[in-house]
Amino acid sequence: MASKPADHRARASQIVAALTVEQKAAITSGASFWETVAIADAGIAALTLTDGPHGIRKQVQGADALGLNDSVVAVCFPPAVALAAAFDPALAGEVGDALGRACLAEKVGVLLGPGINMKRSALGGRNFEYYAEDPFLAGRMAAAYVRGVQQHGVGTSVKHFAANNQETERFRVSADIDPRPLHEIYLRAFEYVVRSAQPWSVMAAYNKLNGTYATEDHWLLTDTLRRRWGFEGIVVSDWGAVDDRVAAVAAGLDLEM
Repeated sequence: MASKPADHRARASQIVAALTVEQKAAITSGASFWETVAIADAGIAALTLTDGPHGIRKQVQGADALGLNDSVVAVCFPPAVALAAAFDPALAGEVGDALGRACLAEKVGVLLGPGINMKRSALGGRNFEYYAEDPFLAGRMAAAYVRGVQQHGVGTSVKHFAANNQETERFRVSADIDPRPLHEIYLRAFEYVVRSAQPWSVMAAYNKLNGTYATEDHWLLTDTLRRRWGFEGIVVSDWGAVDDRVAAVAAGLDLEM
């Protein structure tokens, strides 16, 4: 008989309770570019995270953010912009299924995707890896993808939370959005995926939201994501996105990469 999620949570709580303060602090930051900290005595293994979302970008050595160094040979699936044009969540689920199998073969624990930000401008540098300008379509396609990957015991990381809708000055820009469009457009797809598919993780974005860095936004990460939507996974930072580590922890960011 397969173990239940509640069993896993109870076991995780026991493990964390037995850790020292130093060990608890250590597992909130990555051990290397793509791996988390392992604590062998406590039964905590290192977890490998790898870029997606349309294939595995697992670097063998010399990790870098831009993908300049060699990666393992992998299938490149059609990007989200093409998948969304099919209006077929089942197809997105098949892609997720194939990616989940590939992750198992390469010993990848979390695939960093899907990207579900809205296409606010035609100049958006990452529009190709986001599904749509429509949150209904993006949410349905992404939820199917998440379920397809995670059925294999491999996690996903829904990104980039939130309002990462442009590449220009994305490390410091503030996306200033009124409450109604924020909820009806920019957060809606994230809410649907969290409520319907429970991704293992959500990735906090580089940018600020209404003046506060997404990685330090208690309203976004705790009040909205966890309390309102019922998110049960971990919040991970985009790589290098944390400006103030103490503020990020207080806001609800679990893992800094």
